[in-house]
Amino acid sequence: MTTTDTAVKNMKLISYGFMLTMFVLVASLHMATPLLVALLGMFSLRTMSVTPQVSKPFVVVIFLLITAGVLYGLAHFVREAFASIPVIADKSIPAIIIWAKSHDVDMPFTFTDYDSLKQSLVDLLQYSASMETIKGIGAFAKRASMEIVFLLAGIVVAVSLFLNPQTELGRPANAAPDNLYALFCDALAARFHLLYQSFATVMGAQITISAINTALTAVFVLSVGLPHPAFVIGATFLCGLLPVIGNLISNTFIVAVAFTVSPMMAILSLSFLVTIHKLEYFLNSKIIGARIRNPVWLMLLSLILGEKLMGLAGMILAPVILHYIKSEISAIKLPVAAVPESAKSPDAG
Repeated sequence: MTTTDTAVKNMKLISYGFMLTMFVLVASLHMATPLLVALLGMFSLRTMSVTPQVSKPFVVVIFLLITAGVLYGLAHFVREAFASIPVIADKSIPAIIIWAKSHDVDMPFTFTDYDSLKQSLVDLLQYSASMETIKGIGAFAKRASMEIVFLLAGIVVAVSLFLNPQTELGRPANAAPDNLYALFCDALAARFHLLYQSFATVMGAQITISAINTALTAVFVLSVGLPHPAFVIGATFLCGLLPVIGNLISNTFIVAVAFTVSPMMAILSLSFLVTIHKLEYFLNSKIIGARIRNPVWLMLLSLILGEKLMGLAGMILAPVILHYIKSEISAIKLPVAAVPESAKSPDAG
């Protein structure tokens, strides 16, 4: 092995260490939001840059306008959620308990007086509001301010990388590396390119399925006149970005909202959701299964770890990081002589 080959190998190993350090820092410093926004921004910019004839500055302007519209819509959804969730809980929980008692269904909680149930909900909401006002408003404002800064930082990183993806400025394009720093930059660029490809693979598939599910849910919600349509439709799309458990969360909201109308509407909504998820099984096998190929237990474990380490953004990033790690390891090929005999023959053992 030549000196150059050794240097390339060492820089590649160092780039692996850099990525591991980055993931540790992202988790420990709660920096999942800027990483997620940067990856999503790059994905959006590259998707909009469909042909070389479209100039990059023009794409950036369109991206910023769309981003502003999305942020406005997200703010509207948050306001709608804060207004809708207490109303849904206040109406649906008593209706669910009444229906369960009339059908001899045991509930994990019981109330002998339904008026006391409603009053308990009101007291809980008032207590939460007072605690937010007295204790939590400062912390909430601080956290919200930090998230906005992280959001803007992620957007700036995404735009900067889109306009100029070079890691070593001043070096001619496609020029061979002639020093260790250049070798390291190339190795690091390869790591980040694979991370982006993992994001594009996982989130591209997840966004496609979530969009289809949201469109079908919107048709159902609007056609039957379900209350709080903006909240239900928005929650369906956002929850759909979370694999496996996202549908369970959105389905709970939809059935709870339907219970505020009538038990029959809840049964109709549940029947619709079961039908939709039969279609989703097919879509998952065609869109996600062929691309990701991870067992459900491993996906669930990654979601739990992602939420514990990085919060909601970590849950979205967890399948991406899992796919990235799998891609990096799969790219390392073993010599035939190093492969165990049990792995060579499917009939062995």
